[in-house]
Amino acid sequence: MSFGGGAVLLTFLTVQRLAELWWAKQNEARLLAGGGIESGHSHLPLMILFHAAWMAGLWLLAYDRPVDPFFLVLFVILQIARFWVLITLGRRWTIRIIAVPGEQLVTDGPYRFFHHPNYAVVSGEIAVVPLALGLPVYALVFSILNAAVLTIRITAENAALRRTNRVASR
Repeated sequence: MSFGGGAVLLTFLTVQRLAELWWAKQNEARLLAGGGIESGHSHLPLMILFHAAWMAGLWLLAYDRPVDPFFLVLFVILQIARFWVLITLGRRWTIRIIAVPGEQLVTDGPYRFFHHPNYAVVSGEIAVVPLALGLPVYALVFSILNAAVLTIRITAENAALRRTNRVASR
């Protein structure tokens, strides 16, 4: 078995995602203990399955592939944006939809420009990582599936935020 640049990229992504899941779990417990209300839990298994399938497929198909430098640069830019989102949300960042009644919507950092910058970053990653590994059809298929999943997710998240009076009119 030969490991290439693809294995390095995928190892980084896997470790990053596992660390984010751990952090999300800590934040979820804190938000729920502070009166947070979870919404949209019915679609969470679909999101988890989608992301696990995306990652598993990349490991299966591309661990031994080289990484295209152009798409690697795009990936690094997306990581900078990802960290900006995570730093901006801080203790509010989770993979679940948990709204705390009375809390104000985050409107600084990348949220000055987008309502859902994390989903924009993830959408970029869903396309850019397979492209970096020479899998354009994979990038297209998972980008289309991601758009369908995000339609469900963003609808549920916006509804939860409206119910807890956290959505500011912009």
